[in-house]
Order: sequence, then structure tokens, then C-alpha cells
Amino acid sequence: MHKDTFLLEGLKNGNEKTLSKVYLIYKSDFIAYAKKFDLSKDDIIDVYQDVILALRENVVSGKLTALNSSLKTYIFSIGKYMIYSKLRKKNNVHLQEFNEFTNTEINQDYDFLFAKELTQNQKKLQIAFKKLGKKCQQLLTLLFYNNYSFDDVLEELDYTSKDVVKSQKSRCLKTLKQKIK
Repeated sequence: MHKDTFLLEGLKNGNEKTLSKVYLIYKSDFIAYAKKFDLSKDDIIDVYQDVILALRENVVSGKLTALNSSLKTYIFSIGKYMIYSKLRKKNNVHLQEFNEFTNTEINQDYDFLFAKELTQNQKKLQIAFKKLGKKCQQLLTLLFYNNYSFDDVLEELDYTSKDVVKSQKSRCLKTLKQKIK
């Protein structure tokens, strides 16, 4: 049984040790990730605790029964939106609209794939993204949405080398751009 599946089963069964384990496994990575946002360490810890509680609730309620990505990716996804929500309340976040589809702009605006109100270009990007294969979706999500390094992606998706990750990223972005057009 895959580690993440095992952890989900433990959460589903209400195992407190599993909850503690999940909390500890991803805590330092999440804190490191969240430091790039304008939040105090106390706010980051509060968000992380809320993320873990939301994860638990989603599993127990049956909203989350299987993962399309890693558990870490799921946790970071929830966390990112909780951070944005907290920052919006402080009026510190101003999301940018993007006009063209360059690598840099795709990277900066990848978050809009999951936003509620989208521009026409963002809608095109979202539709094209959904047409990509699962492997490309996972890879691009990890790189652009979760800000994983090539080494992290290598480990997470079991690629054979960093060069393979780089070339796969290039192929996926090329395919995404073609689908947008």
C-alpha cells in the first residue's frame, strides 16, 4: 500500500497517531513554503493547523476518498488558498491578470487554474490544462502551483533524473501552449 493511501486510511479510521504523523511529516516543509508570503510565523502555524483539520474533515466526511496527486500536494493546495484568504482579509494580495502565454506568465498565474472568476485567457489556460494527460498535470502542478524544485519533483513522481524532469516539463508546456492556441 502506498504511503499516502495508508495515511488516508488512518485518517479515515480516526487514528490520532496518523493525524499526528501527517502533521509532523509536512509541517517544516509547509512553514518553509509559507515564509514567502507576508505572514507571521504564528499565522503560518495557525494556517497549517487549519489545513490539517480541513484534511481530516475532508477524509472523514468522504469528500476526499482518493488522491490525484500526493498528500503533500493536497495539503499545500489547501494551505495556499487558506494563506491567500488570510492575506485577502488583510488587503495584502492583488492578483495579477496575465495577457500572454509565456513560460514566466504561466508560472506566475498558474493559480488562476483554480480561481472562481477568470479572464478569457485564464479560461483558455484552464481548459487546455484539463486536456493534458494526468502525468503532465501532476508535473506542472508540482512545479508551478506548489513551487517544487526539480529534485522534489524527481522524488515525488519517481523520475529517473533531473534532466528527465526538465525535458518532461518542456514537453508539457509545449503541449499546453499548443492546446491553448
